[in-house]
Amino acid sequence: MNFKVDLSGQVALITGAGRGIGRAIAIALADAGALVCVNDINPDTARATAEEILASGGQAFDYVADVSLKMQIGSMIEAARDRWGRLDILINNAGVEPKASVLALDEWDWERTINVNLKGTFLCTQLAGRVMRDQGSGIIVNIASIAGHKSPLPNASAYCASKAGVVGFTRECAREFAAFGIRVNAVCPGVIITPMTQKSRDDPDIMRKWMEDIPQNRLGETAEVAAAVLFLCSGAASYVNGHALIVDGGKVMG
Repeated sequence: MNFKVDLSGQVALITGAGRGIGRAIAIALADAGALVCVNDINPDTARATAEEILASGGQAFDYVADVSLKMQIGSMIEAARDRWGRLDILINNAGVEPKASVLALDEWDWERTINVNLKGTFLCTQLAGRVMRDQGSGIIVNIASIAGHKSPLPNASAYCASKAGVVGFTRECAREFAAFGIRVNAVCPGVIITPMTQKSRDDPDIMRKWMEDIPQNRLGETAEVAAAVLFLCSGAASYVNGHALIVDGGKVMG
C-alpha cells in the first residue's frame, strides 16, 4: 500500500498476529515506525511475524497469550510496558470461526468463539484502556467482519454473533473512552485471502457466488485491511471515532 503514516515511537499490541490479517497489520504498523508486540496463541507463527519485522529493521517481540484469559492478557500488556514504557495502540484481531449450522453447532465451539472473538476483545480493551486512560491517549481498532455487521455467513452463527457484538462494543467504547483521549473504531473485512478462508476458496461454487456478490470481482488482500487499520491509527483519522469501516470490495453497501 502506498499510504504513508508515521507511528514512530508508538507502542502497538496486535492480537492474533501470527498469520493472515493480524500479521499484515503488525508488519504495516512496524513499517510505519511502531514498536510492535506480536501476540498469537501459536508460538511459532508469533515468532515468525516478529522475526520478519526485525529482519526489515523494525522493532518487535512476540508474546504467546490466550486472549480469553485475563491474567495472560495482563501479563502481556505489562511485558510491552516493561520493554517500551507505554501502550499507544491496541488492535483486537484474534479470532476463530467454527463452521456448523445452528442446529448442529457444538456448545464448546460456540463458547470458544464468543470467548476469543468477543470476550477477548473486551478483556484486552479493558486492560489496555486502563493504561491508555492513565496516559491520556490511545487508539483501539477492533477487527470485526461484514458477517457481524451487514452480511451474515451461512453455517457461522457463533462467528456472526461474536462479530456483531464487537461492532456494538466498539461504539460503546468510543462513547465512553472519548473523555480519556482514546479513539475506538472497527474494521469490517469482507472476503479476504487468508488461511481462515482457504477451505471456502477451494470450493468453486462458493467462489462463484462470492464473485457474483463483489462488484470489484476479486477477493481482498490482507494488506488492504492493514491499510484501513493504519489509517484509523493515524492522525488523518483524528476525528473518526465509533466507526465500523467496511473493507469488502463493495459486497455490502449502506
